[in-house]
Amino acid sequence: MKDLNSPYFNPERETMTREQIEAFQLERLKETVHHCMNNAIYQKKFKEAGITPDDIKTLDDVRKLPFTTKSDLRDNYPFGMACVPLRDCVRLHSSSGTTGNPTVILHTKKDLDEWANQVARNLWMVGLRPDDVFQNSSGYGMFTGGLGFQYGAEKLGMLTVPAAAGNSLRQIKFITDFGTTAIHAVPSYVTRLFEVMQEQGVDPRRDTKLKVLAIGAEPHSEEQRKRIEDMMGVKAYNSFGMSEMCGPGVGFECKEQNGLHFWEDYYIVEIVNPETLEPVPDGEIGELVLTTLCREAMPLLRYRTRDLTRVLGRSCPCGRNHIRLDRMRGRSDDMMVLRGVNIFPIQIEKILMNFKELGNNYLITLTTDDNNDNMTVEVELADMFTDDYSRLQQLSKDITRSLKDEILLTPRVKLVPRGTLPVSEGKAVRVVDKRKVYQ
Repeated sequence: MKDLNSPYFNPERETMTREQIEAFQLERLKETVHHCMNNAIYQKKFKEAGITPDDIKTLDDVRKLPFTTKSDLRDNYPFGMACVPLRDCVRLHSSSGTTGNPTVILHTKKDLDEWANQVARNLWMVGLRPDDVFQNSSGYGMFTGGLGFQYGAEKLGMLTVPAAAGNSLRQIKFITDFGTTAIHAVPSYVTRLFEVMQEQGVDPRRDTKLKVLAIGAEPHSEEQRKRIEDMMGVKAYNSFGMSEMCGPGVGFECKEQNGLHFWEDYYIVEIVNPETLEPVPDGEIGELVLTTLCREAMPLLRYRTRDLTRVLGRSCPCGRNHIRLDRMRGRSDDMMVLRGVNIFPIQIEKILMNFKELGNNYLITLTTDDNNDNMTVEVELADMFTDDYSRLQQLSKDITRSLKDEILLTPRVKLVPRGTLPVSEGKAVRVVDKRKVYQ
């Protein structure tokens, strides 16, 4: 029986010292590398790299291992990366595959149990207990956010509401009728939910029992998180996951909200320069590379996530010594290059969220006009703001100036009425690149 007053779901694993973590990782790494030899693709990779599993003697030897990429998964679609017979697998998840073969990840029963434990650990860490009511607004099916949080919340012992994505009026009815205390949603959908609450005269502070939001699945700025917390009146904890690693559960914030704890009893974490693939010093932004340590069906060695982040530390006042990473700054393949300048959408969001006159919805459009690349930032106004032309003109100038200071280019800023821009009940579309038709 778990101690409900304990801050730890799994005290033995969560409170390991750095020495214990590293010893645990090395043992699991050796086992994982040997297990990978059940797969012909990894056998070929090891032969090309001139190494054998016995060459892994220390944790630093992880750098001898070949990288794995999304292309490896797509090129060997659907089951070419499996390390166990298909009869031992009980579920698969896959990406949408809109630009080619989807990436498919297989799971054994043990893989699913371990995944549920990771998610339960995260939810327990931010104060949720079996008497809470957990509402999941993620899509179910192939998208891992649905079933991932579902099984994790059940593992913790909460009453779960598998509301799935969309239908905001029904979401609000569930929240109020069922006494929902925690919700999982993408950040852009939380802001949409709040707008519908306002339209329905529902005050989340007065009319609900909400106390925790788990937000993730799309990059978001600290400014966006603070705005969400101010709107909903509860703490919003950043969640990181990806289907290649299992889904949600890979990293999560504790109550300190000082970075994402990445569970090093499940993963080896590296931050590398995306160009040279060499390690970067702690505190420097680089690409996140993950090696699974507890995966049976499809272990992945040094998987290049393309997500950009940095190491914040390896200890925390919460008592956990698992590595802490900064929120994702975006993906290396999401970076916009405009007139030779590298820009990430999250930089734009950070500026916009600092203006109380603006709403939550925005759209960045890249175009080529007269052989010059240009950026237009459309952003909705908040209801509370006036339609006075002179004030709107000054606000537009202030936003343009702040954006120029951040991204070193001058975008076109268009202020539009609330409700003008498209609304998504899944991941928000923030960038439309129309330049591609000219390339």
